[in-house]
Amino acid sequence: MAWTLCTSGAAVAKAGVNANSTIILSGAVLAEWSNECEGALNTITRKDWISAYSGLAANHKNILNDTCSDMIALKIVNYDMNGYTSRLEAQTILDVLRDNMVRNIEVIKDQNNKTIW
Repeated sequence: MAWTLCTSGAAVAKAGVNANSTIILSGAVLAEWSNECEGALNTITRKDWISAYSGLAANHKNILNDTCSDMIALKIVNYDMNGYTSRLEAQTILDVLRDNMVRNIEVIKDQNNKTIW
């Protein structure tokens, strides 16, 4: 299931240039986080996006990619904030990622959008 909704590169890029180099090179940990985030997104939205993915339009895939990569990037930043220039830098990245993720999830869950999925 890992890396169906997004790529590791997208998640790592969103975590920023000061993300912990050990964790961003750890394929196993990132794959596990991908599985966790994809499962969480499926559960939160009450739809199996993994099974439906191949039949989705490109713009629908993009919002899933954006959301899932935000979820993984949150975990990357939270793993070790010591590499960032300040705690404020890390917290700002976390806030931006969370805000975007929450907005996207609300759009995906919105019943008015169900007809286009």
